[in-house]
Amino acid sequence: MPAVPSLRWADPPEGPVVVLLDQTRLPAEETELVCADVPALVQAIRTLAVRGAPLLGIAGAYGVALAAARGDDVEEAAEALAHARPTAVNLGYGVRRAAAAYRAATGGGAGQEAAAAVALAEARAVHAEDAEASKRMAAHGLRLLEELLPAGGHRILTHCNTGALVSGGEGTALAVALAAHRGGELRQLWVDETRPLLQGARLTAFEAARTGMPYAVLADGAAGSLFAAGEVDAVLIGADRIAADGAVANKVGSYPLAVLARYHHVPFVVVAPISTVDPGTAEGADIEVEQRPGREVTEFVVPSERGAGAGIPVAPAGSGAYNPAFDVTPAELVTAIVTEAGVVSPVTRDGLAELCSTSRWSSSRSGNGMMAE
Repeated sequence: MPAVPSLRWADPPEGPVVVLLDQTRLPAEETELVCADVPALVQAIRTLAVRGAPLLGIAGAYGVALAAARGDDVEEAAEALAHARPTAVNLGYGVRRAAAAYRAATGGGAGQEAAAAVALAEARAVHAEDAEASKRMAAHGLRLLEELLPAGGHRILTHCNTGALVSGGEGTALAVALAAHRGGELRQLWVDETRPLLQGARLTAFEAARTGMPYAVLADGAAGSLFAAGEVDAVLIGADRIAADGAVANKVGSYPLAVLARYHHVPFVVVAPISTVDPGTAEGADIEVEQRPGREVTEFVVPSERGAGAGIPVAPAGSGAYNPAFDVTPAELVTAIVTEAGVVSPVTRDGLAELCSTSRWSSSRSGNGMMAE
């Protein structure tokens, strides 16, 4: 795993800071990025120095705590953080948690320093809860794979990056693959390079190598040939937002994998914490999809000691570009959604709502397809 944590809070003499592992510089080097105020953290979020739905929620919560600790306008900071990236619902979730704790403290008569301590405690709670959720998702996901693929020896295809780099624990989808590896059941991890920013080739391969998983990187366009050759037993991806109808927004390129998986009768499994489910978004069509700069497509950007700022042109000057950060996969193409609370399969609006509203789980599988803890 990374030699330094993806995100941590620090209290140097000059004042509290949020310290990030700069993911734009991986795998070339593991460098920490120090954010001394909320504008710096917002910039880190927008440039993908810190990324991944669960980790964005953690970052958002710590950002509110940072504003409170430094005596800045907490409401203004919360607004800036919550809108730093529009698609990942976890970011707003973490911001709201810490901001609500701060408001409750100030409303109860606490002074600035005490209220800031409450906000920090809430951010740390969000962080700890995500680490625990990661463990639970890995366990639920592994049991689901055993059910779907009883022969073992799994060959898993994954897209983007869903490991410890995006989580307070070991991740979402990649945590399931890692659990299979530890159990001796992972024969092959297929890693989509995930254009245009290569989060698969740069980050998932980095994590797979560190944990000893058998893996190979492939061009995104090569996935179809893998399916056709019968080399994929399951697809595991994460999510940045799950609508109330079960539609899943994830890194662009996920939807074509779902179509391929359905055609080839391969399970397509989404692994994400409950905080990624957004009941306020009724349908997948309502999800706001972030549009990123065209230069990420028309230039090839590689990490270096200078970071990821310099790009090599790969298209003629003036070329137009279509660069959505995410696409949306409809629920009917999703075999199962794995959360820390359990698994819903088939994926339906009612099943997902029940999963989100139930806090305690029995050890049996219920008739509606929910795997309980």
